[in-house]
Formats: sequence, C-alpha cells, structure tokens
Amino acid sequence: MLNFSPQSCTATFLGREKRFLIHAELRGHPVTVHTNNSGSMLGLLRPGMDIFISPAPSPARKLPYTLELVRPGKDWIGVNTLTPNRLLQKAWTAGMLPELVGYGHFQAEAVRGASRLDACLAGPQGEFWIEAKNVTMVEDQVAAFPDAVTKRGQKHLRELMELARQGARVGVFLAVQRPDGLCFGPADYIDPTFAELFWLAVDHGVEFMPYVVHASPGGIALGHKLPLISRPQE
Repeated sequence: MLNFSPQSCTATFLGREKRFLIHAELRGHPVTVHTNNSGSMLGLLRPGMDIFISPAPSPARKLPYTLELVRPGKDWIGVNTLTPNRLLQKAWTAGMLPELVGYGHFQAEAVRGASRLDACLAGPQGEFWIEAKNVTMVEDQVAAFPDAVTKRGQKHLRELMELARQGARVGVFLAVQRPDGLCFGPADYIDPTFAELFWLAVDHGVEFMPYVVHASPGGIALGHKLPLISRPQE
C-alpha cells in the first residue's frame, strides 16, 4: 500500500545519538540519518544490523536520509512514526478498513476545540475522530504501546474520551509493525498512567484498531486485525 522512493537503500546501523540521530555506514562511508521516532525503540537497535533509509524530501535538509525500517532479526520493522498516518489514509482510500466504511471525507491533522488529532472522517453517520500510533514492541507475544513514557499519548487518550463524552465517535489506529504479536495491550510496565487511561478509554467507547503491518524494503502492506489482551483483574 505504501512504497518507498527508488533512491532508498540499505545501510548498517552503528549507533544512536540523542533521540533523532542515527549513525550508520553506507557503501563503506559513515552517514548520519534522521529518525523521527522519539521513543526508545526498545530491543530494536543493535550495532551491525541492517537498516533501510529513504532520501530526504528536500536536498536542502541537513541530514540526507530518514530511517524507515530496522532489522534486528529476520523481520523488518517499520519505525517511521509518520507511517501510521499515511497508512490510515491509504487504507481508507482503498476501503480496506471495515471501521471506516461509509465515510466519504478524510481530513488529516483535524482540529476540534483544543484537540488536534491525526484524522477526522465525515459521512452521513457523522464524524469519526482518529489518532494513529506506531507499535514496534512485543513482549510475551503481546504487541504493546508505548515503548517509553508518553505524556503526549496520555493527552491524546484524554482528548478522545472528552470527544466521546460529547457524542463523537472516536478511535485509535495502531500500526503494529511486528509479525510476532498475537494480541495488543497497553505497556503498563513502561507507562502505567497510559495503561490506566487505555482501559478507561475502552470504558468510554474509544475504539482501538490494532492492525498488523507487513514492512519490507519492497513496501508496506496492511495485515489482519489483532484482538485486545484480556483486561487485568482489579
């Protein structure tokens, strides 16, 4: 569903500096690559592994490449945090998400009051407000989010619950970029506040849509939907 630029290429990961800089080797030469993923990318970055990088959209940008995929094992994993938004719109256009059927208008980066969310769909049945997240962590076959404490993610769940209280349909599209997850759940061992808000959001009618994403240098495709993990006993 999503293709990479023909100028994209494979490089070797050397290390990460701060949050947004990746040091790599490309065709025998050192190169610094931009990553827009501010998460920890826990368990994904190993010196010597293959990474897949795309050319910067503007030749004037300081860093010439953007990190798209990493391969810590046999599978490629997408780490570009813009991919879920792009995939969501592409899937809507192609009619591949049953949850979005019947909505004839898609607005990215939509604003309602103080809330700015990744998308708002509109149709005869009303509006559907959606936030999109990238999932790259799996523990005990459970795909989990987040991989670092996320104040922003907590804020989004609170905003979605408020919109739900106002009568809007709301949801979270989760691009699970791991083939080894059998279900999805909040990473309470990373961010217990987010996990608490997650289950509260479920109670308030927020729809969580975790879909497996198949990523490789050949492109990115949408897979099957995962069930949610069983709710912890209180």
